[in-house]
Amino acid sequence: MKVLFQGIGLCALVLACAEAEMPEAPEGAQIFAENCALCHGADGRGDGAIAPSLTPGPTDLATISRRAGGSFPVADVLSQIDGYNRGPVAGVDMPEFGDLLEGDLVPVETGDGIFTPTPRPLAALLIYLESIQR
Repeated sequence: MKVLFQGIGLCALVLACAEAEMPEAPEGAQIFAENCALCHGADGRGDGAIAPSLTPGPTDLATISRRAGGSFPVADVLSQIDGYNRGPVAGVDMPEFGDLLEGDLVPVETGDGIFTPTPRPLAALLIYLESIQR
């Protein structure tokens, strides 16, 4: 009986993700402006209004792909934003964004063909960050 309920729950989760429309970069840009730009700057280059007062300074988010060897590391970026896999870094005090972990779930490919149900605001921010890579 327990397996039946787990199977039903999994099916419901898959259906919920399948019905959700994927966000686009402009939706993520709005979330970025509201949550990230103060530190990372309007263009994500680490030059936000309070960046000079932070030690170390905020990361240049427009070079994530370059630093990762040329491809955008989806799973790593998701983990950094949501705080799930963020290890302690001396002097770094990036907040976790709980509001980004709420809302409809959308399927985000995290690598190797694996799709992870991801809250829409977090997926939107991820798509925006990928769009600003230079």
